[in-house]
Amino acid sequence: MSIFSFFSKEKKEVLEQGLSKTKENIFSKLSRSLIGKSKVDDDVLDTLEEILINSDVGVETTLKIIDKIQQRVSKEKYVGISELHRLLKEEIVSLLQENKSIENVDFSTPENIKPYIIIVVGVNGVGKTTTIGKLAYNFKKAGKSVILGAADTFRAAAVDQLKIWADRVDVPIVSQGMGSDPASVAFDTVKSAIAKNSDIVIIDTAGRLHNKLNLMNELSKIQKVIKKIIPEAPHEILLVLDASTGQNAFEQAKQFISFSEVNAIALTKLDGTAKGGVVLGISDQFKIPIKYIGLGEKAEHLQVFNSKEFVDTLFGKEDL
Repeated sequence: MSIFSFFSKEKKEVLEQGLSKTKENIFSKLSRSLIGKSKVDDDVLDTLEEILINSDVGVETTLKIIDKIQQRVSKEKYVGISELHRLLKEEIVSLLQENKSIENVDFSTPENIKPYIIIVVGVNGVGKTTTIGKLAYNFKKAGKSVILGAADTFRAAAVDQLKIWADRVDVPIVSQGMGSDPASVAFDTVKSAIAKNSDIVIIDTAGRLHNKLNLMNELSKIQKVIKKIIPEAPHEILLVLDASTGQNAFEQAKQFISFSEVNAIALTKLDGTAKGGVVLGISDQFKIPIKYIGLGEKAEHLQVFNSKEFVDTLFGKEDL
């Protein structure tokens, strides 16, 4: 077995374990509810609708999936329950492809952009700082040089936690301590990255949604000072959401997307929830690519999101 095959197998095992609760929640419930059924009728579709909503797929996205399955059942004359599994899988794949899901395969950035600037946003408690540390680890493992910027200066714990991660994964960090100007930290981080010829810059930011105007102004100021150095930056604004919070994750996404140019999403703590359907709902509702998923505490448990791998793992080879 080659080293690449080993890592692919390891990644698959982490994905399978991380999605096991969601898989059990959706397919075991569906299988039990279909005992004695011989065809896909309104009762079966009502049951599927309830299960998807309870898995935090979201009402709008669930109704869209149910409607498409209903149309196919009517048009293609499917009558067997065994067909429902395949139909559901096909519609979920179609939905993710339709909603700009990136088929990521590894931790990489465009070769022609250096340094690649990532601003990370999200409310406190979603795993934002931890995700930054894990990103740094995986980018470094992929051969990239990384520098971190501790621009969440409103919480001493945030700066300290990021410093711990920087030490753990052995990457440089720029910080000015609690209460300092976040934009100044961002400016110094980008300047340092250019001086060190770093490949990637990852900047942490504050996450206080209760103070929306100040937060919006702060993020805007950070972006402006970065553009003074690199006009086309930041290249990525990554929104971190906690998958286990379900509908709260939707609300947080709405808030941040309304005042910042979020162009990528990281969903954390998928391993701790049976409601991983939030992946489908967020992808469908916001049309912003899900780029990373968190499946455990270790740095290796942060994976790039690949819709095909996700759906294949969620459905497996089993039939209903």
